[in-house]
Amino acid sequence: MASSVERQPTANQIGVYECEVKLKFRIIEEKLSMRDREQLLQTLIDAVAYGNDEYLESLQTKIDVKEIQEVEASPEMRRQLIRLRNSGV
Repeated sequence: MASSVERQPTANQIGVYECEVKLKFRIIEEKLSMRDREQLLQTLIDAVAYGNDEYLESLQTKIDVKEIQEVEASPEMRRQLIRLRNSGV
């Protein structure tokens, strides 16, 4: 993946995307962490980021990305998009 130093997007290259990630895997983890939703999510993200090892076994990965119309984004995201475009990025 190109670093932000190597490739700076121009204003017309910035868009709003809807991303869906479906992961199916087996993980060995403490039972207590599976009860707290926020801790569980962080644990799962960390595990997937590190990849397969003796504690994580990937079974299926599916990623769908599509560009959406700006009006479909939240007002906060639209404001951020305007800021990015106005900053000359």
